[in-house]
Amino acid sequence: MARRRAFATTKAHGGLTALIAASAATFALYLSFHLFPEGRLLLWPLVLLSTLVHELGHGLTALLLGGEFTGLYIWPDASGVALYSAHFGTVRRAAVAAVAAGGLLGPPLFAYVLFVAGRHPLSARRALGVVAIVFMLVSLLWARNLFGMLFIGALALALGIVSLRGSSRLAQFGSVFVGVQMALSVFSRGDYLFMREAVTAQGIGPSDTSQIAQAQYLPFWFWGALIAVLSTWLLWHGLRAFAPWVK
Repeated sequence: MARRRAFATTKAHGGLTALIAASAATFALYLSFHLFPEGRLLLWPLVLLSTLVHELGHGLTALLLGGEFTGLYIWPDASGVALYSAHFGTVRRAAVAAVAAGGLLGPPLFAYVLFVAGRHPLSARRALGVVAIVFMLVSLLWARNLFGMLFIGALALALGIVSLRGSSRLAQFGSVFVGVQMALSVFSRGDYLFMREAVTAQGIGPSDTSQIAQAQYLPFWFWGALIAVLSTWLLWHGLRAFAPWVK
């Protein structure tokens, strides 16, 4: 019993240290964004990452529902598009709405997984390794523009190096840090939930919540509010799973 308690205390201490370090690094990044012109460059990859996870949410949801994930575009302005094709039959409306919601729920769900994995260095290392493999497959199989392919491939390589060669503390910090960034992106880009249209490098089109509204009739702002509640719920339970002392 004493050994178990000591192990639990050590694990909680390591998780708290990782969370403090990730929060401090995040604060430093956002402070540099406001103080120095170069600060925008430091945050740019993190914004691109949230776009990637968002678009993957669309594509992977389509795959899970029996459709085909046909392409992914990520542009330097941090916009992106996921392409899919499917004949959902009698459940078409529900499936189209689910694919649209999949992108919106991608970042909070990813944050949840990384928070849970970040509880222990070994699970954090494994999670980063799995994410690295998935991103490399995405770069090779679905990325359709050069910038997107290079960015996703570089990200996969970086995460793979941390997973295979980094220390246990670095892997745990990496898992928690990326989780924090995905959690913040839910709120920093939360205004998109209540936009009727989306602007990408390809032009202007209906936003995700507008697509849900077209499929399910209720107004887009209702679906935006519902997605916001679900996102907050995911983040809260991810934080509670990571930090049992959070009530």
